[in-house]
Amino acid sequence: MTTQNVVPLRPSKADESDHLAHVYAQFPLDIVDAKGVHLNTRDGRKVLDLYGGHAVAVVGYGHPRWVEALTKQAQSLAFQTNAVALDVRARAATKLAKFCGLGLDTVFFVNSGAEANENALKLALKITGATEVVAIEGGFHGRTAAAGAVTWGAKLKWYGFPQTPFDVKFLPRGNIPAVNEVITDQTAAVIIEPVQGYAGAFDMPKEFLEAIRHRCSENGTILIFDEVQCGLGRTGYPFAANMYGVTPDIITTAKALGSGFPVSAVLMADHVASSLKMDDLGTTFGGGPMACAIAETVIDIIEEEKLLENVRERSAQIRKQCVVGPVTAIQGAGLLLGLRTARPAKEIQAELLKRDILTGTSADPHVVRILAPYVLKAEHVDALRAALVEIGK
Repeated sequence: MTTQNVVPLRPSKADESDHLAHVYAQFPLDIVDAKGVHLNTRDGRKVLDLYGGHAVAVVGYGHPRWVEALTKQAQSLAFQTNAVALDVRARAATKLAKFCGLGLDTVFFVNSGAEANENALKLALKITGATEVVAIEGGFHGRTAAAGAVTWGAKLKWYGFPQTPFDVKFLPRGNIPAVNEVITDQTAAVIIEPVQGYAGAFDMPKEFLEAIRHRCSENGTILIFDEVQCGLGRTGYPFAANMYGVTPDIITTAKALGSGFPVSAVLMADHVASSLKMDDLGTTFGGGPMACAIAETVIDIIEEEKLLENVRERSAQIRKQCVVGPVTAIQGAGLLLGLRTARPAKEIQAELLKRDILTGTSADPHVVRILAPYVLKAEHVDALRAALVEIGK
């Protein structure tokens, strides 16, 4: 999550804590608890959360099965290292690979989206022996050294490192003719968000992804789909790769996987996994029993409560009903949607929050982002529509 993802409706409160780094702009909300898709504030407001803790709270707040899984695992075994085999880790990996269903059957659990991307990039560079990585204009991949290096605009804004760990080229979004020119024999990996999150819920053209897949295959380049934000059901499919019908060599995923508990994963095809040797990858907390118990449970909830179907239904409802008031168009996929606004998105976000609806913004100054929990109901979309109509053009 970046400070740009949160509209600076107020500066970080100096009195929040004398010992916290004040590096985040914060919403003017004093949240005391949450239930389902609503946040409850100290002053009695009930806020519809279409921001989802930045695309994280996918099964909603306080889901009884989520709480039970975490409690039960904490009571039995809160932590053990990867040097100890655990049934819960094996079950979570199997469930995630099967949920994906694309033949990316080897899983490495870590803790965050950036960490997953760091490991994916390292694998690609090591396997190919090439020296550069191609990323896509507008993409966001994390704030660590490698992930930040392939994040569009990071070097000018916040990167901080004196140099990147490898050479980077940026490919213009949707530019198919440029694919063969930019991806060369020195390209170890192409990393791409199939649906860009921070850029404003920008969904890549299918033909663009297909052209990249073809070029990577003929060139021996590793194709990485960063599905940290758009993965694990966010598009209404297990992964955006399933939705597009384009299979990468590696998928990284995080936010939805724990629905609030820190956990991420790298999913690898056999030809990637077969290159692994002892000590090639490592993590202290990744694959911990509580994280794995939660990941397993979140997937169970998504499947058993038919939340993929609900995501698609609510997405279709938003597209049909919410091009009203200041909204001129809608982009994205599933419940990663960008409401394109005639007025600045920050103004619309602030107006919605006055009406107890929390949304996100993006790098695009005219896109309000919807990152709602998958348990969103039709009545909640009706509330969004009514608020947009009330705001007007």
